Amino acid sequence: MNGRPVTVDGATAETAVGFIRETAGLTGAKPACGTGACGACTILVDGTAVAGCLTLCSDLEGREVTTVEGLGGTHPVQRAFAAHDALQCGYCTPGFVVAAAAFVDGWRAEHGDTTPSRELIAEALAGHLCRCGAYPGIYAAVEAACAGEHDDERPDVPPARVEALEKITGAACYTTDVRLAGQWEGVIVRSEHAHAEVTSISGQGAQLVELLGADRIARYVGQPIAAVAAPTRAEALAAAARVQVEYRPLPAALSFDPEEAPDAAAVYPSKDGRRGAPRSSEGPPSPARWRGNLRGPSGLSKRPRTAVRRIEQAREGNDERFFSATFSTAVQAHTALEPHACLARWDTGGDLHLHVSTQAVDRLAGQVAKRWRLRSEQVHLVAEHVGGGFGAKVNLTGEVVAAVELARLTGAPVRVVLDRAEELIDGGCRPGTRTELAMLADAEGRLAALTMDVHGDGGIAVANNAASLARYIYGNAPRRLRDFDVVTNRPPAAPFRGPGHPPMLWALEQAVDEMAHRLGTDPIELRRRWDGNPKRQALYDWAAELNAWRDRPPNGGQQGRHRRGVGVAVANYLYFLDPGTKVELTVEQGVVVARTATQDVGTGSRSVISQVVRETLGVTADRVRVEIGRTGTVHGPAAASSCSTPSIGPAAHDAARRLHSALDGRSLDDAEGLRVVGRRPWDRWGYVTPFPIGDFAIGRGFTGAVYVTEVEVDTHLGNVRVTRVSCGIAAGRVYSPRLARSQCHGGVIQGVGYALLEQRHTDPATGVVMTDSLADYRIPGIADTPEIIVYFHQDGWDHVSGRGTGLGEVSTMGVAASIGNAVRNATGWRPLDLPISPDRLLQGLAE
Repeated sequence: MNGRPVTVDGATAETAVGFIRETAGLTGAKPACGTGACGACTILVDGTAVAGCLTLCSDLEGREVTTVEGLGGTHPVQRAFAAHDALQCGYCTPGFVVAAAAFVDGWRAEHGDTTPSRELIAEALAGHLCRCGAYPGIYAAVEAACAGEHDDERPDVPPARVEALEKITGAACYTTDVRLAGQWEGVIVRSEHAHAEVTSISGQGAQLVELLGADRIARYVGQPIAAVAAPTRAEALAAAARVQVEYRPLPAALSFDPEEAPDAAAVYPSKDGRRGAPRSSEGPPSPARWRGNLRGPSGLSKRPRTAVRRIEQAREGNDERFFSATFSTAVQAHTALEPHACLARWDTGGDLHLHVSTQAVDRLAGQVAKRWRLRSEQVHLVAEHVGGGFGAKVNLTGEVVAAVELARLTGAPVRVVLDRAEELIDGGCRPGTRTELAMLADAEGRLAALTMDVHGDGGIAVANNAASLARYIYGNAPRRLRDFDVVTNRPPAAPFRGPGHPPMLWALEQAVDEMAHRLGTDPIELRRRWDGNPKRQALYDWAAELNAWRDRPPNGGQQGRHRRGVGVAVANYLYFLDPGTKVELTVEQGVVVARTATQDVGTGSRSVISQVVRETLGVTADRVRVEIGRTGTVHGPAAASSCSTPSIGPAAHDAARRLHSALDGRSLDDAEGLRVVGRRPWDRWGYVTPFPIGDFAIGRGFTGAVYVTEVEVDTHLGNVRVTRVSCGIAAGRVYSPRLARSQCHGGVIQGVGYALLEQRHTDPATGVVMTDSLADYRIPGIADTPEIIVYFHQDGWDHVSGRGTGLGEVSTMGVAASIGNAVRNATGWRPLDLPISPDRLLQGLAE
């Protein structure tokens, strides 16, 4: 292995990736799916890329094995991945690098320094998944490596990310990679019933802790019931299989039907249960009435009675300027490639040490201290690298509770890592929705009234907020906006990248598109007329001049099997920040070390801090080191609501400015130990919220996006292929264009998945999640990646400290709606339900 002889004794049934990680101690290959569907565990066997999770050690006898560590960090593919930012969180990167290295070496041996087609690259990497959506950079990196552009180190092409070398070599350490002396493995025992009272739990000889609430009620199949620990995972799994759980089954509510919900078996029969229900959106839930399992309405309407009156009059009068329809969206799973994971250790002094895959180092540490009644300084939390999250890893979750309790019980460090089935069942999802929408335009073509009733399908979670978000776009026309939750005995939803916006825009933006057709108006021009936001006005100017838009085909006027369509949609998003963010700078051996209690989930936090400090101080990259992902330093923001960069960027600038002043002309070599703390300065106009809510504040202004999407529809097979997405973003100053572009690429690709591929299925009779593997739950692969053009409009944010806001959310929210509008343009049929699957499209064309 990697040029050295390795002997395996007594492990012939062990998988290759298990041996490589647990015995050989090489952690670059990641066991992310267990079924060979994601490619994260790829290794080379005699030069051929294979899935380490499907390869037994016995298959390797006498073979030459190469892992990502064996490439040495000097392979042209590794250099190309770093230069072209072909990575984000980095969890899937080693597998991609290994497979790409094999392809590049074979291609160049046969074809020389030429560039292969995108189709050949996609075919070579078809077994690999990147949930962050780094595929455009991967295409560019493989093309460049095949052309010989990275045969030698090129100092003129620095890595886009400061941690790129760690990620391309497999050296980056994630929670799933950490192993402590004497460590045990924990496994969660989960409910077999959708609704039941647990009357007893027992496990013969097992180190077991219970995880139920005080009422001892299991509310969905897969809910954590207990957890066991053993020295190895195999032993822990065996112990979990021996745990005996006695249930008293209760009637289960499994139907997402608002009409049935008030009379169905109560998921939360008590007020305490309702107050403690998990939330599918960020922030405190709006007050709402409960009727059985139907919660609502809640909402933020404007002159709702006027809106309803106008809508009803238009409906009765069959007004051609009136449109109504019922839209639906499926449940979308977060399924980050690094699963939820926690390694817990109690020391003899009562301090708790945690390695956690989290999006919120500081917030989670506070939640842990509160739950286990510890002082904040007793909680030591590390998240050195985090393999994606998308909203599912913001708060205290079951694997952390299990690991902490098992570590206290056993006296040993205990690691709990969810497998892919657990991740897809209980790792978080975006609620499904059903939206009843009605829209009316007046005689002058202005928005006259809007009503939206959105019923959220978030399982046992509440606080669907989709309808309420329609308040913040398209002026001040009267609108009644009502949100409901249909609570069922299914796994809970969680905040997911722009919570509420994608399903709201799926309905609203298609309605605006339909209204433009009915009024005989250009869809961009109608949006320009209705939308008073000056930043989005600039994006409309940009979008209207795109060749794709100017040359779009007439609506529904095409014949033949393959039809081209072009659609537009827009989005806006509140500007969030963490006003308490700080960055400390300390001079250590001539290097400025920047620290803050934030984390990097692939968004580039390290790189932003490093860049700001370097630019402010005028020093080179080797003079700045960024250390994040742990407590014990100053407060940092969560990676949520696109607040990280607009929080850490200004704080880093303030810290660097303070350090420059404190240096007073001295060199860094003469300032050992000098320490300053920078704070995020107050925005010029203050904030919408008078005080932070859970470390968040809402700033003044909305970010915006306009998407122009081109599709090709195969009317024989029912397939929709997205060929190009032009995405305009108005979010102010872009701190790092390459990283920002990568974020937008990922947002677009997740939007493509939401529109065409992703849907969690549960058995309607039992509540069992059936799409519990990456072979069954389909996320976009590299071949699903369209050409993506990103345009940044950076004006209009001078009142913001640092002049920049976040863009991770707004880059994805309206993509699905633009695809729906493009399908309508191509075929004349308007899709109402997500995903736009072949069977739905063929049925729609046949009607």
